[in-house]
Amino acid sequence: MRRKNGMAEEDNEVAEEETTAKSGKGKLIAIIAVVLLLIGGSVGATLFFLGFFDPPPPTEEELAAAAEAAPKGKPDAMYFPIKPPFVVNFQSRGRQRFLQTDVTIMTRDPEVFAIIQKHLPLIKNRLVMILGGGVYQELQTNEGKELMRQQVMQGVQAVITEESGKEDGVEQVLFTNFVMQ
Repeated sequence: MRRKNGMAEEDNEVAEEETTAKSGKGKLIAIIAVVLLLIGGSVGATLFFLGFFDPPPPTEEELAAAAEAAPKGKPDAMYFPIKPPFVVNFQSRGRQRFLQTDVTIMTRDPEVFAIIQKHLPLIKNRLVMILGGGVYQELQTNEGKELMRQQVMQGVQAVITEESGKEDGVEQVLFTNFVMQ
């Protein structure tokens, strides 16, 4: 009988060791799964906020088709968001200050929309120069922001006029995000 009890105890010990080993493997797998989910979520969120999942701008054919399908009268507004956001720096009272802004151009003319796409690097350059030339203290007021918006609109319109000869194609320039620090 003693021998049977000894074997039973050994069997119990072996079963406990196997259970402990399985439990440790299960915990390790769970930890790895959680880490992979966190990394995947972080990458997905980063891509989302950088606009990776945004639809591409419409092609010239799509714009032409939309223009033909639009009812007569005032054409629908078309918005061209300029990506990535602009980040410029200023010196203000001996400190480094920054402005980050998203700019969207509004037009009703499909031809102007195509011109914006074609000359986007030139437009971006002009906007960086205009935004970087602002005065930090003035941009903190609503009047200063509106003045900057008008200067940006004139800059975009100037590029379009210089490159295509088309005047008054841009109806609005919108700051869809304006963060200063």
